[in-house]
Amino acid sequence: MTRVFASADEVRAALGGSLGPTGWLHIDQARIDAFADATGDHQWIHTDPVRAAHGPYGATIAHGFLTLSLIPSFGAQLYRLDFGTARINYGLGKVRFPAAVPVGSRLRATAAFAAAEPSRAGITVTTRFTLELEGAEKPACIAETLVVVA
Repeated sequence: MTRVFASADEVRAALGGSLGPTGWLHIDQARIDAFADATGDHQWIHTDPVRAAHGPYGATIAHGFLTLSLIPSFGAQLYRLDFGTARINYGLGKVRFPAAVPVGSRLRATAAFAAAEPSRAGITVTTRFTLELEGAEKPACIAETLVVVA
């Protein structure tokens, strides 16, 4: 369920609290191949199921950046910022990929607001996302996003 935040004060009040989880998202070969086509990253571990079957994971794996690129979709499932006039992607903080995502896996996300700092344009919201890999000990991705709400 999407949680709506009507003001910067509501975001500040939610700092450190958990949002989510989202529903599960199935990672299939078609998604991996589409990402490879969009980015030009056709490394065999991602796009050659026959060769990857004999590789370290026994199957193709999703690109780390594909996993990272799912954060906006997961974020929209978790929360909405209903204040200000614009949302500007300011960048990323720490990003890690602790576990590979084999084809056929499922991912879901949780998030927590880590900071909400004043900026020239309005407020910069830092959100820490954890993308869980179903059945795995370690998450597939942990990343901090920075968004300026003007």
